[in-house]
Amino acid sequence: MPTITDQFLHRPIFRIISDIAAERGVRAFVIGGYVRDCFLGRAGNDIDVVVEGSGIDFARAVGERTGQHVSYFKNFGTAMLHYRGDEVEFVGARKESYRRESRKPIVENGTLEDDQQRRDFTINAMAFSLQKEDFGALVDPFGGIRDLSAGIIRTPLDPDTTYSDDPLRMLRAVRFATKLSTADHTFTIVPESMASMRRMADRLKILSCERIAEELNKMLSTERPAMAFELMEEAGLLKYVLPELLALKGVETVDGRGHKDNFAHSLAVLTNVSTVSDNIWLRWAALLHDIGKPASKRYDPGQGWTFHGHEVIGARMVPKIFDRLRLPLDEMKYVQKLVRLHLRPIALVDEEVTDSAVRRLLFDAGDDIDDLMLLCNADITSKNEAKVARIRANFELVKRKLVEVEAKDAIRNFKNPINGEYVMQVYGIPPCSEIGQLKEMVKEAILDGVIGNNFEEADAFMRQRAPELGLHEV
Repeated sequence: MPTITDQFLHRPIFRIISDIAAERGVRAFVIGGYVRDCFLGRAGNDIDVVVEGSGIDFARAVGERTGQHVSYFKNFGTAMLHYRGDEVEFVGARKESYRRESRKPIVENGTLEDDQQRRDFTINAMAFSLQKEDFGALVDPFGGIRDLSAGIIRTPLDPDTTYSDDPLRMLRAVRFATKLSTADHTFTIVPESMASMRRMADRLKILSCERIAEELNKMLSTERPAMAFELMEEAGLLKYVLPELLALKGVETVDGRGHKDNFAHSLAVLTNVSTVSDNIWLRWAALLHDIGKPASKRYDPGQGWTFHGHEVIGARMVPKIFDRLRLPLDEMKYVQKLVRLHLRPIALVDEEVTDSAVRRLLFDAGDDIDDLMLLCNADITSKNEAKVARIRANFELVKRKLVEVEAKDAIRNFKNPINGEYVMQVYGIPPCSEIGQLKEMVKEAILDGVIGNNFEEADAFMRQRAPELGLHEV
C-alpha cells in the first residue's frame, strides 16, 4: 500500500536495501537527517541506514549486490559506500549508556526503538521503514514531524539526561536551530531545553577543543550565523566556548554617558559580512574584530568612552583563541591581519585620502585588501543614518582610490626593486645591517610616493642615500 513518504524513497538504493533486509530476515530503516530534510524540501545525498543487527555485515551485503567498495569503521561499528551519487552509511541499532567523565558511550546491540531514544533531537529521530510490508512508513515515536512543523528543537528524553550524557548535543541544538531557520520559519529551542543547558553548561569542559571548533565552524557556515552566538549566550554556553566574545557584552555608564554594546555590534557586523561572503574565515574576523575592546576601554570626561589600540590588542588575542580551539595556523594569520587592520580604511574616511596612505594600506593588506574592505564596510553600523550615509560616501572614495593607486603603482604584492645581493655587489660589502636599512629607505620612499615602484628610480634613490650609511660604490 503506498504511503505519503514514497516520494522520498524513489532512489534505487532503497529498494536494494529493502530486498536484502527481507532476504536476511532483519529490519532496516532510513533515519536521521535525510528523513528530516525530506520534509523540509532539502533532501541531500547523505543517507543513514540503521539495521537491527550488524550494520557492517549488512553493508558488506549491499556492497556485493551493487558492486561498490565499502569502507569500514570498526571502532564505530559503521560502514559506508557510495552509490549513484549518494553516500550511504550503515550502523547497527544500539542503545547507549554514559559515564559522567566521558562523552564516549557504552554501546550495546538494540532495537530501532532503542536507537531512536539515543538520538539527540526529535526531528533527528524520525525514520522511514524499508520493510516490504510497510515500505516508506514514518516511524516517529517522539513527535518529530510535529516539532519540525512547529520549528521546535526538543530532545526525545529528559534534556538533563541527553545533555549530560553528551554535552556536544547542546552545541548541536544551537547549530540546528540556526541552520534550519529561514526568514519564514524560525526554529527555537524549547524553554525546558534552554533551562537544562544553563544547568549543564559546565559539562562542555569534557569536550575536546577540536569538536567545539568543528561545531563553531558549522555555525559560522550557516546563512544566519549571528543567531548561533545569541543562542549560546542565552543558554550560558558562550563563556565555555568563546569567553572573549562574551566579555564584549554589556554597557557601562559614567556621568550619564554609555558606550554601545560591543557584543551586539560584533554580531551585527557578522550578519553584514555573511550577507556578502560565505568565506568562513572572513566571518571569524568579523566575529573577533572588536575583542580587544574590554582591555582597552577607558572613560575620558572630555571624550567619553574610548577604545584606543583595541585593534592591536585584539590581533594579539587571535593566536591564543586559534591555538586553544586548534584552528589552522594559516587561517589564523589571515584573521589576525584583518583584526589588526580593520580600522585603517575607516581612518582614511575621516582624513584626506592621500596616495601615500592608500599605498601603505595596500602594502600591509596585500591580497587580503578586498576582504578587509568588506569587513570595514560591514563595520559601519551606526543608528545615525546621516552619519552612515556620509561615511559610506567617503568609503566609496577610498575604494576608488585603492583601484587607482593599485593600477598605477602595483603595491598590493609589493616586492622591493632593490635586493640584498645587488646592494652587496654595488658597494662591495658582506651581509650587514646597512643593507636592510638601505632597502627600508627605498621601500619607504616608494610608499610615500617620492619615487616610483621601478628599478631605475629605486636604484638612483639608493645611490643617493647610501653615503648617509657610510656606503660607497666600488
